[in-house]
Amino acid sequence: MAQAALGAAGLHFDELNKLRVLEPEVAAQTAQLREQCRAFVDKTAEFQNIVGSLIELVDQLAKAVESEKMKAFAARNLLKSIAKQREAQEQQLQALIAEKKMQLERYRIEYETLCKIEADQNEFIDQFIFQK
Repeated sequence: MAQAALGAAGLHFDELNKLRVLEPEVAAQTAQLREQCRAFVDKTAEFQNIVGSLIELVDQLAKAVESEKMKAFAARNLLKSIAKQREAQEQQLQALIAEKKMQLERYRIEYETLCKIEADQNEFIDQFIFQK
């Protein structure tokens, strides 16, 4: 009866016969819930640490990828530049070849002219020698 009267007042005895405000079952459930909450908080903190490490790793990887991307852009631009330089050099060499061909043609014509002049002079000399 005393326990019923105390129970009606919201007071209960635990297994050690200590006076408690909560029922023993509710107190046990509360303790169990507290432990589950602590475990959950610990797991959440562990998850946050893992996620933080993953984010750092992904950031490092992103920086490395960005660096390689910039190197690739630089290499591609360098190749384009080299290709343009070679094209310009090829055009210069083609112009030089054309100029040298024209100079060769002038020298050939000059040589033929000089050969004709030499032949004419030799003929003149031969005629002059025979006339004397």
